[in-house]
Amino acid sequence: MSLQSPLGRVRGLGSAKNGTHHWWMQRVTAVALVPLTIWFAVAVIKMTGASYGDAIAWVQAPFNAIMLLLLIVATFHHMQLGLQVVIEDYVHSEGAKVSLMLVQKLASFALAVSAGFAVLKVAFGG
Repeated sequence: MSLQSPLGRVRGLGSAKNGTHHWWMQRVTAVALVPLTIWFAVAVIKMTGASYGDAIAWVQAPFNAIMLLLLIVATFHHMQLGLQVVIEDYVHSEGAKVSLMLVQKLASFALAVSAGFAVLKVAFGG
């Protein structure tokens, strides 16, 4: 039996120091996604009615390829961070939590690499 109050016991434990970084990264990716998504939406609207060749030429432009890659990185990183929070908060079984974290991180990475590879392949004329 301890004479310390619950608050007193918790104060001595300190923080995990991971939550602040995670929180900031989620906000940074969200802020980055605002102009990137607006740019992409405007570009898609402008490309309405364009031919396949025009779309390929658009992706091959260095600025557009770089912006697409930034959009892909920000989107999938933001998605991975959000899914991690959902899993940590709502999955209570430790085994399921670890399994889902591994699956979602690998899936996020695989999807981001696939999308990035597709952009690079088109951008370099492959």
